[in-house]
Amino acid sequence: MKPYREMSRDELLALKAELDRQFEDVKGKGLKLDMSRGKPTPAQLDLGMGLMDVLNADSDMMTENGTDTRNYGLMDGIPEAKRLMGDMMGGVPAENVIVYGNSSLTIMYDTVSRAVTHGVLGSTPWCRLDQVKFLCPAPGYDRHFAITKHFGIEMITIPMTPTGPDMDLVEKYVSEDPAVKGIWCVPKYSNPQGISYSDETVRRFAALEPAAEDFRIYWDNAYAVHHLYDDRQDEILELLGECEKAGHPDMVYEFASTSKVSFSGAGIAAFASSAANIEEAKRSMTIQTIGHDKVNQLRHVRYFKDIDGIRAHMRRHAAIIRPKFEAVLAVLDRELGGLEIGEWTKPLGGYFISFDAMEGCAKAIVAKCKEAGVVLTGAGATFPYGSDPLDSNIRIAPTYPTADEMAAAADLFVLCVKLVSIEKLLAQ
Repeated sequence: MKPYREMSRDELLALKAELDRQFEDVKGKGLKLDMSRGKPTPAQLDLGMGLMDVLNADSDMMTENGTDTRNYGLMDGIPEAKRLMGDMMGGVPAENVIVYGNSSLTIMYDTVSRAVTHGVLGSTPWCRLDQVKFLCPAPGYDRHFAITKHFGIEMITIPMTPTGPDMDLVEKYVSEDPAVKGIWCVPKYSNPQGISYSDETVRRFAALEPAAEDFRIYWDNAYAVHHLYDDRQDEILELLGECEKAGHPDMVYEFASTSKVSFSGAGIAAFASSAANIEEAKRSMTIQTIGHDKVNQLRHVRYFKDIDGIRAHMRRHAAIIRPKFEAVLAVLDRELGGLEIGEWTKPLGGYFISFDAMEGCAKAIVAKCKEAGVVLTGAGATFPYGSDPLDSNIRIAPTYPTADEMAAAADLFVLCVKLVSIEKLLAQ
């Protein structure tokens, strides 16, 4: 079929009548699918059930350095868990890692909160400043943006490119404006585009010369081990090491968790940074907590053993979700290829596919899908303040539905894209 823009009005009207009929047929099927979040499917969660068996009433509960995980101590995490999480983040030394509870999002929230109330390494607390700004590569992770919005921090949208954020803009804002205190990054298989930062992009981050001494890069390694393929995998440079080479060891905060490796509510999460930043975080931790769940840390280490164990486990995850990604992409290619009414990413890992509709169509497409029983992430959610200036980006989360449900959802999605695109063209 030729591109929709090349069709006459009569051709578009005839096509719309046929698509409207198809849409009513789909509505009659009573679909009820929620694809609004990137959740593991139950089959993925079942993969980790062995975690429940590695410790029992007869287990040795001691760490490798002789600490009883049932008792107080090792506030920054057991040594073997620090090593495991450092390896998962790309080879960060264990001494640069703190292992927390189950959520990296909690660590990110606490890190921003600490900067607001107490400052960063002796700098003025952000709550005493007239203006605090964050750079927000977009499309991006809505929960990052929610944290900065919650604290009243001004968000500046930075466009994403195929190699990461627009670094010319990043360098300009960071070097010229002392009110810019941070930037959110998902450097590997980014949410939602699945983009991995190039070596040049990582090195440019490490070489930044901030106008603000308390500027930090918030480096969220959410998908560090979440490959879809064995033979095609993105790899990125480890930023903490690159910052040390560039003479900026304190400029990065790294975050990671096993939320999509083991269990979303019962994994372990970690923070990595320079020695100075680690000591500052620990000073607050001594007030905040006596220590996190070391028994769960031990459980994870005994089960996965090392980074190779995690990689083997994630290959089993990939075997479950890869067909769902491929099914969605096949439908997009078959039904929308050549129509010039949308573009989409083809990620090699992560949890999402990013779709860009015609300008001004995303909200209508999401609403039309919901009308027929498929809930997507709200249009605009992938931008600061929930506002996509082009109203075009839609995040597709293929992981949770079954294969059959995913096929039905993809068919409905492309149908809605076609209908809304035709309506947009007819209105012009």
